[in-house]
Amino acid sequence: MSDAGAPAPGSPTGDDMERALLDTLFSQSAVGLHVLDTQLRVERVNTLSDPAASDRILGLHFTEAYRLDDPEEADRLLHEVLETGEPVLNRVIRGRLAGAPGPDRSLMVTLHRLDAPDGTALGVLAAVVDVNEREKARLRADCLASVRREVGHSLDVAAACEGLVAAMVPLFADFAVVEVVDEVLRGADAPLSPVGADVPLRRAARRGVDGDVLVGETRRLPEHTPFALAAADLRPRLVALGRDTPWLDADPVTARMVTVTGAHSLIVVPLKLHGAFLGVVSLYRCQGTDPYDENDLALALTAAAHTALSIENARRYAHDHAIASTVQRRLLSQHDGARIAIETAHVLLPGRNSGCWFDTIGLSGARTALIIGNVAGHGLQTAITMGQLRTVIHALAGLDLEPDEVLARLNDTADRLARERRSLPPGDSLHRQSLTAACLYAVYDPFTRVCTMARAGRPAPVVVGPDGRPLDLDVPEGPMLFSEDSAPFATASVRLEEGSVLAFLTDSLLPEERSVERVRDALAFPERGMQALCDAVVYHLPAETHPDGAALLLARTGVVPADRVATWELAHDRTTPAVARTLVRDRLEGWNLGEDTIESTELIVSELITNAVRYGTPPLHLRLLLDRTLTCEVHDTSPVAPHLRHARTVDEGGRGLFIVSQLATHWGTRYGTGGKALWTEQEVPPGEGP
Repeated sequence: MSDAGAPAPGSPTGDDMERALLDTLFSQSAVGLHVLDTQLRVERVNTLSDPAASDRILGLHFTEAYRLDDPEEADRLLHEVLETGEPVLNRVIRGRLAGAPGPDRSLMVTLHRLDAPDGTALGVLAAVVDVNEREKARLRADCLASVRREVGHSLDVAAACEGLVAAMVPLFADFAVVEVVDEVLRGADAPLSPVGADVPLRRAARRGVDGDVLVGETRRLPEHTPFALAAADLRPRLVALGRDTPWLDADPVTARMVTVTGAHSLIVVPLKLHGAFLGVVSLYRCQGTDPYDENDLALALTAAAHTALSIENARRYAHDHAIASTVQRRLLSQHDGARIAIETAHVLLPGRNSGCWFDTIGLSGARTALIIGNVAGHGLQTAITMGQLRTVIHALAGLDLEPDEVLARLNDTADRLARERRSLPPGDSLHRQSLTAACLYAVYDPFTRVCTMARAGRPAPVVVGPDGRPLDLDVPEGPMLFSEDSAPFATASVRLEEGSVLAFLTDSLLPEERSVERVRDALAFPERGMQALCDAVVYHLPAETHPDGAALLLARTGVVPADRVATWELAHDRTTPAVARTLVRDRLEGWNLGEDTIESTELIVSELITNAVRYGTPPLHLRLLLDRTLTCEVHDTSPVAPHLRHARTVDEGGRGLFIVSQLATHWGTRYGTGGKALWTEQEVPPGEGP
């Protein structure tokens, strides 16, 4: 009986099968196999691309058989596998077979230790696969994802260009330059193709190896170069570079850069959108990298298209923002005239928001209205809304209303504007944009040194006394303008020492809890000039605290100089008008005013005193105030105000206020807790006065 386990006569043995299997693997495998001994020298190899390479690398150390970017790291991995037996799987390295022509390639290496039956390490099996094309495809995908991540998240042309070169280098290019039409950077429309050589381009971004290509420089594209051709027909160019490249003679800057960096391959891609030329992207590869191919060109086109759209969006925003900012500044006060009892200064910091505003409005009785506000949002419509609110405040200020009443009536106007916006057609973009605004309105009276204020969502002012010490000020917060909250506005009044400084700020200047302390620290030196204090407040703020723009208004309180005001208490009888005329003439002559001004003022005072004697109640006071204008005020305790009448020819009376209105530049009635004051203002001719 034969042994059931014995091989049949003539059949191969186990050793024969193992040798056949090993020979087949080394001759037919699609993977480059390398058997290394314990000294990591190559003992056996199959080479797919170069059969003669086996003889060339046999006996060499693995890091000598392959020219690797990081041979030390490769040697460390090989020794680690040999010592621990832990395999290394699918590690991608850069290098090439010794003696192989061309640049380095991407190689995926897998390492396994070879063990004897007793566990003794015999060597290492290294499997090497050329994954250069696959790695290229992966890098292209990673690069495109990086472009989408870096470009398009900011409405800034320079940021879009910086994002593109950051995404391209070093994943896709060794050196990258983005040049944008200079007018496009300023918000102008991009020129239509073809673009002539006279259109200047500005280098908006660069990244990569050092060279003399500087960001911010402008140039005109040299004729008969890939850059000029791409600008003319809006088609990309894939160009090989070398010392004998003919067009480099026409472009010395690029020629020097190619010489310094060793660039050998170039892609030029136009930044285009709807037939318009926005700029050009130049991508270079230098020594040690593969030249660009058609697959790379497709990626460059996709990246450039994404960047061009982002640049156009940023350009439109810059254009609209420039218009809105211009409207905003034109709507603000264009001059800051000096006032007799208060000193002001302001800073308007630019930013995305175009709805910040401030105002100082002269009121009767040497009082001053101090206003700061902000309409949330950006763009032309925000600036227009700001202008509407500012105009309403100017009209309300002239009525001598209390601050809370001014804000209440302003809020009524805001509600009407909101209803108008909601009534727009649904397809109108403004229909979906809500309105939000804040405002603070304060009035300072230099005779009482009292500042009365109310606020609609605006931060309370920061106050510092004349000694530099901060003062606590509690101003009740009212509802924001355009809000659904119908809560009433409330006022707060504070008596201030002469020389106190008030700071009115928009929200963006107070981004954190310590911001108020920073402002107080900046104002702790009230003896400084007002503009210097304004600048100090800005200097004390942390960086990037006002990307939306901000406004700051400072006011230093004062009193009316004694030589600029005259006050009399008059008897409540029919002889008082004559007495008042005499007092007025004496005072105005002492102020060196002209005879015409004195006679007009005598007539105004006579009519106001006569009206107060007939219809008012005592006590009766007359006050003259000389500032840029001459102010006359008659105070009595009656709450009843006279009205301007247009008397008929046969009427014997009723012409008093009409005469006053013709002689005075402005006139009105101001109410208080103790009665009312009729006031007039007259222009002081040049050359008159002390």
